[in-house]
Amino acid sequence: MSAVIAVSVFELHLPASRSLKDKRRVIKSLIERCYRHHRVSITESDFHDLRQRAEITLALVASGEREVERILDRIRGLIDSQPEAELIFWEPQILGSSR
Repeated sequence: MSAVIAVSVFELHLPASRSLKDKRRVIKSLIERCYRHHRVSITESDFHDLRQRAEITLALVASGEREVERILDRIRGLIDSQPEAELIFWEPQILGSSR
């Protein structure tokens, strides 16, 4: 069995964020939960200076495409359940086998 790699870039709108400090609190919490629950590599990748917008990039490796899709679905659900952030763009890409 070969490993499957996936990358997802997504954007969030944070309508209640009144400062970069507010934004960082929400984004940090979301990133920590995604990492803690799914052990993915994840970081804020763009819009660092905008208080109501964030781009997040994540990467993961799993034992098969089905597992990758399951993990991505769970992460999407976790993001959708975040009351302080609205998902405005989601583009997961399954890159295939690492072999």
